[in-house]
Amino acid sequence: MGTNEPSFTLGIEEEYLLVDKETRGLVIDPPESLMAEAEEKCGPQVTSELLRSQIEVGTKVSANIQEAHEDLAHLRRSVIEVANNHGLAPIAASTHPFSAWREQKHTEKDRYDQLTHEMQGAARRLMICGMHVHVGIDDDELRIDLMNQMSYFLPHLLALSCSSPFWLGHDTGLKSYRLTIFDALPRTGIPERFASWAEYERHVGIMQKAGLIEDSTRIWWDLRPSGRYPTLETRVMDVCTRLKDCISLAALLACTLRMLWRLRMRNQRWRIYTPMLIRENRWRAMRYSFDEGLIDLAKGEVVPFSDLLDELCSLIWDDAKALGCEKEISGVHDILTRGTSAHRQLKDYELERASGASVEDSLKAVVDTLIHDTAKGL
Repeated sequence: MGTNEPSFTLGIEEEYLLVDKETRGLVIDPPESLMAEAEEKCGPQVTSELLRSQIEVGTKVSANIQEAHEDLAHLRRSVIEVANNHGLAPIAASTHPFSAWREQKHTEKDRYDQLTHEMQGAARRLMICGMHVHVGIDDDELRIDLMNQMSYFLPHLLALSCSSPFWLGHDTGLKSYRLTIFDALPRTGIPERFASWAEYERHVGIMQKAGLIEDSTRIWWDLRPSGRYPTLETRVMDVCTRLKDCISLAALLACTLRMLWRLRMRNQRWRIYTPMLIRENRWRAMRYSFDEGLIDLAKGEVVPFSDLLDELCSLIWDDAKALGCEKEISGVHDILTRGTSAHRQLKDYELERASGASVEDSLKAVVDTLIHDTAKGL
């Protein structure tokens, strides 16, 4: 492996749910012209998703976080405009507060037909959306090494992104319910560990030879080497309702990877912890977001999340300077102050109920907030 610094380019993918502005429920059968109009505005950067009530956008390869921000803002604006033409609106949330998965129709595509046939009920429940962030790391061996180390930080990213507290009209008690649905699929969760790129390819090859997967894009770990691009793709995060939060977390991810690369160049590395302990922090992030802290695995005790975030931001500050994203890293602390989308959804619901609104009307008010916050700051 060479010593040249990776490009650390960025690509951000977001999935949105499309709601009817009158009923606030998911649109079950959106007009065919909607996708055509979206593609006219955004080209191949907008695509359909598994459910017809979903739409996905993806930035171009961005040299820095500012480029990614500008492109993603354009994509959000475009989807909002097109949806509005049909009485619809996108919400950047990982679950819908009350719509039912049984009522949804899946998109007619060979890939989705095959997935639904193979996964059956586990796939039919996938009324969930995520945010995927690609970071450019050209070297195969480096990509595997950084994946092994970066797994430690996945719960931290999840805790700051939670946007799925409701499911089928109920408060689940979890800030990120999305992952309980996604984890029903195989090949999900914390990634496996590999000593080399060759070992990773050998394992993927065994699954391909056995006819279990077509290619590595059917491996859906929280963090994976992309099957299409020379990137590490982080998939653990809920989609952030506020664009500003999305950009701050993408910056946090890129800077953390650069910090790990920088340590490697000094013959140092982040300590590798067992998946059992990382999974425990992942669960805490799903359940509480950052409210109840995470385990500091070096100390072996639960500590306030703010302490962990302060420590991480201190470790990556030189990398934030190198990547020109100090402002975006500072914005991560705003999430702690203001709360995640999940916190805001729950607060709005409780305020509506306290004022005498019905459960149904309170949940509709949550959708109204999600529509507003998805468009905020564009």
